[in-house]
Amino acid sequence: MAVALYARVSTAKQAEKDLSIPDQLKQMREWCKSRSLLVAMEYVEPGASATDDKRPVFQQMIADAEQDPAPFDAVIVHSRSRFFRDLFQFLSYERTLKRSGVKVLSITQQTSDDPAGEMASKIFSLFDEYQSKENGKHTLRAMKENARQGYFNGSRPMFGFQTIEADIRGNKGQRKRRLAVDQAEAATVRRIYDLYLNGHQGHSLGCMGVAVHLNERGITYRGKLWTRARIHQVLTETAYRGDYYFNRGTASAGNAKPESEWVKIAVEAIVDADTFGRAGARLRARAPAKVPPRIVNSPTLLTGIVKCGCCGAGMTLATGKGGRYRYYKCNTRIGKGAAYCKGGSVPMEKLDALVLSSLADKVFTVSRVQEMLRGLQQDIKASRTGQDAALKSLSKELEQISEGTERLYQAVEQGVLELNDSLKARSHKLQARRQAILTEIAGLRSHERLPTVLLRPKHIEAFALSLKTKLLSSRGFAKSYLQQLVDEIRVDNKEVTLRGSYAALAQALETKTGTPNGVPRFVPNWLPDLGSNQGPAD
Repeated sequence: MAVALYARVSTAKQAEKDLSIPDQLKQMREWCKSRSLLVAMEYVEPGASATDDKRPVFQQMIADAEQDPAPFDAVIVHSRSRFFRDLFQFLSYERTLKRSGVKVLSITQQTSDDPAGEMASKIFSLFDEYQSKENGKHTLRAMKENARQGYFNGSRPMFGFQTIEADIRGNKGQRKRRLAVDQAEAATVRRIYDLYLNGHQGHSLGCMGVAVHLNERGITYRGKLWTRARIHQVLTETAYRGDYYFNRGTASAGNAKPESEWVKIAVEAIVDADTFGRAGARLRARAPAKVPPRIVNSPTLLTGIVKCGCCGAGMTLATGKGGRYRYYKCNTRIGKGAAYCKGGSVPMEKLDALVLSSLADKVFTVSRVQEMLRGLQQDIKASRTGQDAALKSLSKELEQISEGTERLYQAVEQGVLELNDSLKARSHKLQARRQAILTEIAGLRSHERLPTVLLRPKHIEAFALSLKTKLLSSRGFAKSYLQQLVDEIRVDNKEVTLRGSYAALAQALETKTGTPNGVPRFVPNWLPDLGSNQGPAD
């Protein structure tokens, strides 16, 4: 009878040191020789877990066995755990092999083909599964304690970091490792944040744009090309602001774990918290769930903000004469016809020019900016008392939630409480409220940072002149500012009305007008009435 040998170890480190595979093969060859079995093939799987079937050599063996005729009559393993550590998966693949006339035989857990033997084989597999889960539980507990002491678990750290050996050894004599900044890679991380927040040469860049920019200049991700997903990962990895978390999820299933099970390790920050926060805010603002990709990526200047003055629907690009003429046209009229909306079409170039020139010549003038800031200054002073009270109340609630959450964690760690579904739900509810409070506090403090003293005329004049130049010369810059500063543009017959934000304009005075994304977050109503920002649409 021809047979195939299957040998496996769980980790690449074991495979490198030949801790088990040579011994497995030796014992299986001797076992086959003593029974006059011909070894037709040998399959060796270095560094693969038997808890799932994501094993290329294993899958190749199954595919070979399903050939007609099969090249061997049985698969020989040292123990059933080498084949699979999951009972149901074991039985599933065992049935697959049986359909091809191939048996699974263990040299250390031999059973018969009668019902008693089948029961014994299932008990062996069930025990292997239990043992695997117990080993995993104890290993994770040790790794979490290692992380609490500030040491790194894993083979290779995230981009921007390296591992250094600590002056202490673990239980098996291996040196423990800590995370340290890799200065060469850290420079690339900082460049990614700068490109994403400030763009390049007047052009705004998204995650894909940053990836293309780096790839074109030969800046790689450890020898590989940058992708949109890798850029997004860099922009969202909390380790770059100094907070690295272990045990956030399961690597095999990709499932996220509750925050109560995370272990925080303080590391040296690569970017400051403000930069990290601004990048996160921009990612959220551009998320498809919040802003349709067509608005973010469309070359059309007023996409998403120009509205029909007749019915209030958005206006979109329409063309005529084979694309020779381009208009902004009401979506209602396009979809349902003139009976539902009487709004007309507006030439795109004319409306774009009108909006930009109105902003540059009528809104962002020294006198008007001073007037708007003066009104904002009065509003800020009037609201400071209420804001202080709200901040105090929110801070107190945040402190109570933090203390309550910490008590829950301690009770679970000490075995006083069991981490059941009810407790997990309670923990998630507390964390959700904590995030909501932090968001409210951030909003209040952002408003608190607005200037209460008017800037000098020369500063406002420099800002207005710089902004006017950039609005009229750089379309990418103009679109970024319009999306941030302008809430809505209404086109009603021959009148065009813009609405925006006093507060956003005040924050804009503190941004870098030479960069395409140096724009403030949106706050409504900097032009609450028609004012002087009227003009013919055609």
